[in-house]
Amino acid sequence: MRKLLVLVFFFMTGAAFAQELPDSVLVADSLEVVETEPLLLAEDSAHINYYSLPIDWEYIPGDDDPVVIADRLRCIEKSIPLHYNEKIHGFINYFTVKDRAYTRMIIQRMNLYFPLFEKYLKEYGLPDELKYLSIIESGLNPKAVSRARAVGLWQFMSATGRYFGLHIDWYIDERMDPEKSTKAACLYLKQLYGMFGDWELALAAYNSGPGNVKKAIRRAGYKKSFWEIYPYVPRETRSYVPQFVAITYTMNHLSEHNFLMEEQEAFPVSDTLLVKKYMHLPTLAKLTRSCMEDILKLNPSIQHQALPDLHKPYKLYVPVSTKTTLETNRWAILDSASSTGKKELELLARNSPGSTYGKDKIVYKVKSGDVLGSIAIRHNVKVTDLKKWNNLSSNTIRIGQRLNIWTKPSAYVKSQESIALAKPIPASKTYTVQSGDTLWDISQKFQGLTIQKLKELNNLENAKIQPGQKLVVGI
Repeated sequence: MRKLLVLVFFFMTGAAFAQELPDSVLVADSLEVVETEPLLLAEDSAHINYYSLPIDWEYIPGDDDPVVIADRLRCIEKSIPLHYNEKIHGFINYFTVKDRAYTRMIIQRMNLYFPLFEKYLKEYGLPDELKYLSIIESGLNPKAVSRARAVGLWQFMSATGRYFGLHIDWYIDERMDPEKSTKAACLYLKQLYGMFGDWELALAAYNSGPGNVKKAIRRAGYKKSFWEIYPYVPRETRSYVPQFVAITYTMNHLSEHNFLMEEQEAFPVSDTLLVKKYMHLPTLAKLTRSCMEDILKLNPSIQHQALPDLHKPYKLYVPVSTKTTLETNRWAILDSASSTGKKELELLARNSPGSTYGKDKIVYKVKSGDVLGSIAIRHNVKVTDLKKWNNLSSNTIRIGQRLNIWTKPSAYVKSQESIALAKPIPASKTYTVQSGDTLWDISQKFQGLTIQKLKELNNLENAKIQPGQKLVVGI
């Protein structure tokens, strides 16, 4: 059969021919020759239906003109500056040419999380384009864990996550909860922007910490734009902001770089169960004939396929079919799922390295003469746990350093100094939080007061308190 050479012109903007083709066809400012079977006889070629012509989706457009990219960035710029330079051009080339597989993966995942990001960014009054930040942080993977042990879609370290109200223990790590971690990220980004008044600096601080950005500002002679302090920020941060600009560009110009919007991932249609008692998820899945993979996908913050006994109900997402089946034989299914493997998992939870399950957190300030071994003995914990809780790669500690220590409520014996300083609970039965106070500090001020009791008296879900806040310390 004869071959027909079909010339298909691709325009990036505005031409009359462009308006006649689907947006997905507008992939490059070039001429592409596609060889295919003839659709009509040559004499009828004027009547060819261009929508039926095969398009070469494997075609990769070349590196675009810098003038074109700079203009495109200006057109999509909103609240966050999108400067153009060679560094940014290099990352655009990476996302659109060198590692197209990564960008395709992002396209497949974007509809899972972008609606959630957009909802909370709007609720917190933040720029919509910040939704692209999670791509740089985690590749839109809620279970991502970095070498530095940052976790989740927004890559929170444990201390920062807890500061913003995320619960972390052996069973549940809310840094992997898409909704709760997104709220926490919004709070943190809002705080950073309030600190620096500049979105590029806020992004840099999100990556390296506000202390490093402030240090860079000082070293740059108190200049206050990212590109002016660029040589003084950590090496990773020098790439971080350009990557954000590049991925923002890429996600807004997918068709120009010949990316398809097909085969996007979706969550199974789900409903919720409020769970307060221990729940073994594989047993639940088996008895309701559900897909365990779907349950885990809907609940990425659950770490060991089970929920522990909880003080307040946990919202468990399950496929609709799971809940429907559960209603037909609810008590028998829940009875089995609430007992299978419970003792074995609780034993693992209590003895796993670095576990905080069933323990209270205290903050210890290193004193002269302290070593990790002596601190561990004093608090009846393991050195390996101390290192894990504080992300220590060696046994080196310094005077004044604060260490997070998780102890069993009955295992920690107060030092003679703290006993001497402890006072009876005052008649007013309330305490006003002072600057620098932690729940541990307050618990040590009064005899018989523990962190857990403070939380229960004040309905606190985490250890976050603020100066001026009044806490009930007795009843």
